[in-house]
Amino acid sequence: MKIFLVIMLVVLVAAAGVTAAICINSGEMSAQPPAQSSGPFGPQPTSEVSPAATPATPATQEPAFPAGLEDGGIFFSGYAQAYQKLATLSTEEKVGQMLLARFLDENAADAVRAYHPGGFVLFERDFKEKTKDEVIAVIGSCQEASAISMIMAVDEEGGTIVRISSNPNLAPERFLSPKEIYDAGGLDAVREDAEIKAVLLVKLGLNLNLAPVADVSQNPFDYIYARTLGRGEKETAQYVEAVIAGARSGGVSSALKHFPGYGNNANTHMGIAVDDRPLSTFEQSDFLPFRAGISAGAECVLVSHNIVRCMDPDAPASLSPGVHEILRDELGFTGLVLTDDLSMDAVRDFTNGEDPSVRAALAGNDMLLTSDLEGSYSALLAAVRSGELPMQTLDRAVLRILAMKYTKGLL
Repeated sequence: MKIFLVIMLVVLVAAAGVTAAICINSGEMSAQPPAQSSGPFGPQPTSEVSPAATPATPATQEPAFPAGLEDGGIFFSGYAQAYQKLATLSTEEKVGQMLLARFLDENAADAVRAYHPGGFVLFERDFKEKTKDEVIAVIGSCQEASAISMIMAVDEEGGTIVRISSNPNLAPERFLSPKEIYDAGGLDAVREDAEIKAVLLVKLGLNLNLAPVADVSQNPFDYIYARTLGRGEKETAQYVEAVIAGARSGGVSSALKHFPGYGNNANTHMGIAVDDRPLSTFEQSDFLPFRAGISAGAECVLVSHNIVRCMDPDAPASLSPGVHEILRDELGFTGLVLTDDLSMDAVRDFTNGEDPSVRAALAGNDMLLTSDLEGSYSALLAAVRSGELPMQTLDRAVLRILAMKYTKGLL
């Protein structure tokens, strides 16, 4: 505690000597620290040159810090730099940072320059028949085009979901499913497998694996069963901890999914799924692996599109402020909250085909997985300009994203 107070004091003294006015487009934006935060969260000196990709649009409100930061938070060490960086970004750049977009087949680097996405998600088609050098070059070209280093994500779960290892040019064999690995070698094998995956991802230029699957399922007839450990909540919790440890050892961030727990629900890729289980089931079972993963340091949590009646009967979890409050307040998660892909039928059917991006942002998601980069960007930008999406909400999400990038060494 004494060491922490000393660090705070040092940072306070350093911050006092820094000029807080940042000139943008011949105008000035005050970079005062937010009222609810203290010394360590204010602007800090840095040698980094701010790369403004587009003319900055001055924010009308002071950036706000995420709830929970006062208690530290998983990205605590990155918030001072993130706050300073946030003050240099245009509204357009901030909007782009909220998007974790499906990788584009063509002109990906041009899209990066136009829409400033916070990251890309690559699927099997993006690796098919490519060599390692080709993958590295494609990802590298996007990073070079981006003024802010991007999150490069993939679903490499093992078993039925193998985006990379389905290509023999990239891996000697397909990664096994969680159940197969666990049954063969227990938690040690699980951790080793996660580390091997992580090392491969890093070599290719990827930095986030959308795994582990933290859902509890013991029924082979459940849609989600093949992607789970296939065991109870306690074993699944231990599995999640082992995956996160292995991924971190290999240099890759993790995303727990699919909060608040998929259960025996239908495939949300194909339509609306409604979960009628009582809250007690989630508290006694489904939440346990997520709690374990959060305690183990998972950087992200991905929220499902299931309508969970006991939490919010009126919206999919991904679009529900109530579900996000449970994740933040009851489970204490301070990292990045991601939606599942907003192009999935469960969401499109619920919104009658209307773009769900603004509603997802208002619900409390930090990053939106989208297969329509231009559409999501345009919808969010219009909502910010009209006031439908408050600048404070945008700033809060982007601050977390930037803090994650600083904490994980992407910036």
